[in-house]
Amino acid sequence: MLFRVDPTSTVPLGDQIAACVRRAVADGAAAPGERLPAARVLAESLGVNVHTVLRGYQRLREEGLIELRRGRGAAIADGASPHRARLLERVREAVEEARGLGLTPDELLTLVRTEFGAL
Repeated sequence: MLFRVDPTSTVPLGDQIAACVRRAVADGAAAPGERLPAARVLAESLGVNVHTVLRGYQRLREEGLIELRRGRGAAIADGASPHRARLLERVREAVEEARGLGLTPDELLTLVRTEFGAL
């Protein structure tokens, strides 16, 4: 799995790391059970703080894409699917666009609920 970050980007580095994993799952390049690099190793290779990597990994855990086990590291979760990973990327893009338009979280949720009702 290839990890790349752009320190000049406005996207936080932890979010960029999480996006690399999401893309790998979405593209089928990372499958359930596949282990991710140790946080310290990845931090050294990217030239970032280990806590930055851990923030990215924590976000992925919250999204259900990876499992974190103390002493065993991080691995792609059994329930992770390319479809879910692509949807998560689109949701993040929609949230960023909503922020750019000045929408509040409640306004965005209302839009999503309305769309769900229209289905």
